[in-house]
Amino acid sequence: MNTTSLQTFIEAYKKEIDQRLPLFIENLSCPGRLKEAMLYSLNAGGKRVRPLLMLATIATYRDIEETDYQVACALECIHTYSLIHDDLPAMDDDDFRRGKPTNHRVFGEAMAILAGDGLLTRAFELVSTLEGVSPEVKMTLVQQLAEASGAEGMVGGQVADLEGEKKELELKELEYIHHHKTGALLRYAIVAGAILAKATEEDIFHLRTFSEQLGLVFQIKDDILDVEGNPDQMGKAIGSDESKLKSTYPRLLSLEGAKEKLQIHADQALSSLHSIEKDVSLLAQFVEYITNRSH
Repeated sequence: MNTTSLQTFIEAYKKEIDQRLPLFIENLSCPGRLKEAMLYSLNAGGKRVRPLLMLATIATYRDIEETDYQVACALECIHTYSLIHDDLPAMDDDDFRRGKPTNHRVFGEAMAILAGDGLLTRAFELVSTLEGVSPEVKMTLVQQLAEASGAEGMVGGQVADLEGEKKELELKELEYIHHHKTGALLRYAIVAGAILAKATEEDIFHLRTFSEQLGLVFQIKDDILDVEGNPDQMGKAIGSDESKLKSTYPRLLSLEGAKEKLQIHADQALSSLHSIEKDVSLLAQFVEYITNRSH
């Protein structure tokens, strides 16, 4: 793919993702209120970082095809389910997400839980019913998605995060949380994109390393924004980590130390791309985008 600016890429492909996402839910035969709750959170906006990263990885090797959108949208369904459940009173107890009332504030706790369940299971249906993809590739994509989103990935990271509240964690423990709670789905986005694009095993190895460093960049930036972000841009209150006595990079390293750590992982992410003999400029621009984001 020819070098293109990340902004141009985001504007073009975020629109494509936003158009397709609700279509995968609207055609379900299910109770109307459930469908409404699922669509409420899917349509609430968001940067679509995970599906865009997947498409950017694919675009590094070949043109993006319709099948790719189905996997990208499945990934966004899982991310959205995790946000719905994270916001519940039993978890983070948040009232706003992306500037709008959280799902359980609109539909009630029971329906929010079920909307999340619906999005999670729909995601696996979308990946398992891909057309034009070999059974072996589909099996790999499903297995890795289960690992990334389940007890060994995002769910396990969320548990470690909950158990770490009101405790002074060591940096290694905090990195475990971030590698799993946030990093696992980001890693899946990039590795799944590479698998769909038929990248070499060597390239997949380097892209996995890239994704692990990028996941830390993403979460460290989140921690920093929780201290100095703009609530209007964030779409939610800031300072929630501090109020819950959570261990964060600014809390463990100071705000300045967290910013230094952010740059270290950003540099390591960029370094991991050097061994890939493709035009990786789009992925490199994502590092800068995530490092410098304001929300």
